[in-house]
Amino acid sequence: MRDGWWRRAASQAGRSIAVWAVSTLTMLLLAGALPDFRLQSADGDSATTIAVTAALGAGAFGVLSAVVWPLLVQLLLLVPALVLGLLVFFLNGSLLLLALRVNPSGHPSAAPETAVIVAAVMSAVASATGGALAVRDDDAYRRRLHRLADRRRRHRPPCPATPGTLMLQLDGVGHDVLRDAVDRGLMPTVARWLGAGPGQEATHRLTPWRTDWSSQTGASQLGILHGSNHDVPAFRWYEKDTGEVMVCNRPASAVELQRRAVARTGDGGLLAADGASRGNLFGGGAGELALVLSVAARRGRDNRSRAGYFAYFCDPANAVRTALSFIAEVGREIGQSVRARLRGQRPRVSRAGLYPLVRAFATVVERDVVVAAVMGDLLAGRTAVYADLVAYDEVAHHSGPHSRDAHQVLERLDRALALIEDAAEHAPRPYRIVVLSDHGQSPGETFHARYGLTLADLVRAGCGLPVPRRAGRTRSGAEARAAVRAALRRPVEEHRPPRPPAGRRAEPVVLASGNLGLISFPDVPHRMSREEIDARHPALLPTLADHPGVGFLLVRSEQHGGVLLGARGFQAPLDDLDTDPGPLAAFGPGAADAVRRTHAFPHTADIMVNSLYDPADGEVLAFEEQIGSHGGLGGAQGRPFLLSPLVCSPPAEDSGPLVGAEQIHGVLRRWLSEAAAGRRVPLTAEPEERAA
Repeated sequence: MRDGWWRRAASQAGRSIAVWAVSTLTMLLLAGALPDFRLQSADGDSATTIAVTAALGAGAFGVLSAVVWPLLVQLLLLVPALVLGLLVFFLNGSLLLLALRVNPSGHPSAAPETAVIVAAVMSAVASATGGALAVRDDDAYRRRLHRLADRRRRHRPPCPATPGTLMLQLDGVGHDVLRDAVDRGLMPTVARWLGAGPGQEATHRLTPWRTDWSSQTGASQLGILHGSNHDVPAFRWYEKDTGEVMVCNRPASAVELQRRAVARTGDGGLLAADGASRGNLFGGGAGELALVLSVAARRGRDNRSRAGYFAYFCDPANAVRTALSFIAEVGREIGQSVRARLRGQRPRVSRAGLYPLVRAFATVVERDVVVAAVMGDLLAGRTAVYADLVAYDEVAHHSGPHSRDAHQVLERLDRALALIEDAAEHAPRPYRIVVLSDHGQSPGETFHARYGLTLADLVRAGCGLPVPRRAGRTRSGAEARAAVRAALRRPVEEHRPPRPPAGRRAEPVVLASGNLGLISFPDVPHRMSREEIDARHPALLPTLADHPGVGFLLVRSEQHGGVLLGARGFQAPLDDLDTDPGPLAAFGPGAADAVRRTHAFPHTADIMVNSLYDPADGEVLAFEEQIGSHGGLGGAQGRPFLLSPLVCSPPAEDSGPLVGAEQIHGVLRRWLSEAAAGRRVPLTAEPEERAA
């Protein structure tokens, strides 16, 4: 308590000193620009004397404004509004003349009409400076929130007494990363919910769950919000029937994936009943949408992706708060990048170009807009809210999931959780706050950095095609880049393989999703079998399977339906993996089931390639330019978390651990039903997990 008081006092003192300094500089500039306003005697004074005179004058004006002005306001309440506007200027000018008269240093003076101008300019500058410094302070932001809640409480219709449910997705934060952040003291809000501190009683339980083979936001969030992620084999994949490359964070692809999920389940989504979707790839059936990628291309005032940005930046205080934080984040990223390069940090990927702006957008702009939208939903009393915060995922891709940079993002995300929790306390109905992640991230250097070639180069070599002397780099597919393009209304590049010249076969399409690679032959209309691939390119499958950076391959077989290939000639039908997992043994429990499920998808690639995974250090080799990756099997990327209130029923049933995003959808559905019925589980219920 005492530490918090000293921190607030120091913050207030720092803001006061900053406002004083800016006011002093403003007075000096006005003295040089206005002929009837001077800070020195007729004989001239030294620069030091003039500066001291300006500082004392600015300080006296500030003190008089703070002390005398509240008393004058009480008297001015009796003045007609038409006269009040004019009287304010004269009173401000009078306060400035009084401040100059009591100044013990120098001989400042000003004509009365000039004093009115100087006072108005200095008041505006001081107000803008104080406001700009205050808006980045969480306590000041919380006070604004309380005032907003009071105003809404007087004008809103009555809300149901049953609890609402808020679901916050911390994109890319794995279960072990969250537990480690709590142990390090980086996330005190989450620690308090888990009862990790002395004398604290837990209000939430922490439960890990396993993703599907495609451990990425598109597959997980589609399954969570719409109950089905069938036929989503990766973050990006080639569909032979349309000749298109589907990319989960491309608006046109997101629309189609959402349509397929709704058609398969026959249900609108998790948020169909008075729900709101904020910052997500998919809408979830919500009636209130903001920053949702699947509606980014849709026209209309209320349903376009940028609507949330307009609503947020209409408030000048929000604009100043976010702009200052954005600039600070760009500087922070540049400094961290330079420091990593000077230290020779390994592994490391390029963080130049526009990346500092992309990172600042993800960690500041999108975070602030989504958090503000969520607070508005809570104050409006919406029944179900699902929001995605992508800050950690973006930074961990380029700095590493266990880096100091990523830890700083976790600290700021925890502060956002505290703000949201505070807003829930002022909401017109009680709220149950569920925090979850869609996947984790596995560390490791890139495939290109270790071997000097990309997966596409390796495929070309196995097919007997010429390999570029300088290997190209695979573009990262982080979610924040798509959000930036949607916010700026920039066109998204179309992904269509080039047509081969007449008489020549089409080259294979090689795509990367983290440490998962997909190889398709576009001139063959069906999914090729192992036998067909061997007949066409005899060296391709052995080249891939025996490469030290490849963990295993999945291909279709005419004899066995599906077969897993590994190094040194290993091959096993998918039905035999439970007894002879081969290279899958290193990937842990559930790997065989995940592979079999993906094999059954209609649009699974001709060859599915999963990179090497080292269980000793948890590292994988990303086929993209990322040192923290996800999208395939191996390590922490497939182990996200579910942080749920104890008043909700336990998430996992007696059948075993939570596996797959579709099962998470079922759990959240159950909790929404419990909240709607007002059901409350006794707090004495045993949590499934209090520690890792």
